Amino acid sequence: MKTGALIRSSGSLTLTLTLTLTLSCTPQGDPGIGAGYVDDFERAALGKDYDKTGGNWRIDDGQLRVNGAKNHPLWLLRTLPREVRIELDVRSESPEGDIKVELFGDGASYAKSDRYEASGYVIIFGGWNNSKNVLARMDEHGIDRVIGPARKVVPGRTYHFRIERVGGTLTVWVDDEVLLEMADPEPLGGRGHDHFGFNNWQSDLWFDNLEVTPL
Repeated sequence: MKTGALIRSSGSLTLTLTLTLTLSCTPQGDPGIGAGYVDDFERAALGKDYDKTGGNWRIDDGQLRVNGAKNHPLWLLRTLPREVRIELDVRSESPEGDIKVELFGDGASYAKSDRYEASGYVIIFGGWNNSKNVLARMDEHGIDRVIGPARKVVPGRTYHFRIERVGGTLTVWVDDEVLLEMADPEPLGGRGHDHFGFNNWQSDLWFDNLEVTPL
């Protein structure tokens, strides 16, 4: 969300309200990833590096597990550089597949109705009952989304994702095969577009081995 400059006012109430609205748009003071960030989820609880916006995100058997979150992401509270590589392992235990992550979002947004418009890019492997692979700029139902080649999620199979943005081009590999690519002439970035999030609608997903590397 673009906040712009504060408008001067003689009333302290106006200034206070403006500050409140501005500071609620996106997390303040989240550290960057430095030389990189790694998480293997070998612990009992999510921990302070994540913000759960809803849903039943939890650690289960050394992995991050979720089902039925209905577009309430789990945000990593680390800001991303403009050029970055994100790797992770994930499997779906559901026949509908539907593996989902977000990046360059605001680190705070979540669905307030069935219609969800994200704050960043949305990557969906096996969405819409395992019928579509989609890379979207904010609106996963938008006409400008990229639809990748036909490839279904196999329930129980672990996939390795590699996601990179260089310049304005965002590329998604699954097991070293390009699944999706978008060249964005106005790439999202900066405050409000600088976080990574795990997401989920209904499927039973297990994530592991997150690695974030600046490029």
